[in-house]
Amino acid sequence: MNIAADISAELDFDDEILEQGELISDKLHLLRLEQYPPNAEKGLRLFSLAEVAEYLGVTQNHIKKLHLEGKGPAPEVSSSGRRSYTAAQMLELRHFLDKHGRSDFKRYVPHRRSGETLQVISVVNFKGGSGKTTTAAHLAQYLALTGHRVLAIDLDPQASLTALHGIQPELDKNPSLFEALRYDDKKSPIKDVILPTNFPSLDIVPANLELQEYEYETPLAASNKNSPEGRMFFTRISSALKEVDDKYDVVVIDCPPQLGYLTLTALTASTSVIVTVHPQMLDIMSMSQFLLMLGGILQSIKSAGAKVKLKWFRYLVTRYEPTDGPQAQMVGFMQAMFNKRMLAHHMLKSTAISDAGITKQTLYEVEKNQFIRSTYDRAIESLNAVNGEIVQLIHKAWGRK
Repeated sequence: MNIAADISAELDFDDEILEQGELISDKLHLLRLEQYPPNAEKGLRLFSLAEVAEYLGVTQNHIKKLHLEGKGPAPEVSSSGRRSYTAAQMLELRHFLDKHGRSDFKRYVPHRRSGETLQVISVVNFKGGSGKTTTAAHLAQYLALTGHRVLAIDLDPQASLTALHGIQPELDKNPSLFEALRYDDKKSPIKDVILPTNFPSLDIVPANLELQEYEYETPLAASNKNSPEGRMFFTRISSALKEVDDKYDVVVIDCPPQLGYLTLTALTASTSVIVTVHPQMLDIMSMSQFLLMLGGILQSIKSAGAKVKLKWFRYLVTRYEPTDGPQAQMVGFMQAMFNKRMLAHHMLKSTAISDAGITKQTLYEVEKNQFIRSTYDRAIESLNAVNGEIVQLIHKAWGRK
């Protein structure tokens, strides 16, 4: 091999990376067609009787009795007598129980009541690998499975949350939230960029690379003396959400891993914030810089009318390995500093979660039998504990006991 000749050869880097990007995109599309035939649209598995009982907050025997009495949706019954429900049937069963069950108001359907405001939760950190998208995806799906009406917003141009919900931005050509945020006359209502997902009660605003335009256009608009919209850029997401306020209970925003205009606009629209942090020294140091920068910027734009009024904010320890001594020390370090601001439960590191992600699925989507039972149970218990604690915070913000 002539190394000198190889080095001296000119490399058209732009052409090569475009070609490789297209190659990867084509391969991913073929995988999607294989995984979700015939139209590459993502479906959703059946849920076992035990899962349905847990999400509804009733006993398995109660659901069995309803089925035997011919009440509620009819599940799929295996040859061994095991009952399974679709997510849509689980939602139907929830409404049936709410109508015919106990008399306490909205016992099974947790939708917002009169006087309760839309909860907007931003999941943030500007260091990649902190589990931000994993947290946002599982939280949004858990909220939907427990009966809430949810809108997930992917605000990261890399579109990982979008991909997890079966959308391939460069092929599907769906618009992003940028269309509802832009400053020109092409601005669209947010309802025009909302898509349904494979989870009933969960919609999504997908992301694409066009979102990055907001980072370029906002400073130009803000510097334009004839553009009051630019100077009040931080109100644009909250204004867009007002158009669909009556359709959702909770909005979950997956922010980009950077402290730019998209993140600031999301934060000023938020009623609560989750800061994800991996318990390692470099990640703690990075979070320290993030908080210092964020606090300074928020103080600067506060004088322009940006009011970040949160019902709550919490630090969530992610990818945690309890048997790892240094990680346990880092968690203890954080708890000693701001224990009241930390979620009591941590998201454990699990091969089940990472393996599910390989097929662009969450743990709520994959079949349990694909994993060693103890591995799956440990991971799902961790996720449900974290998400259940967040649901309690949401309901507390509404004034519920």
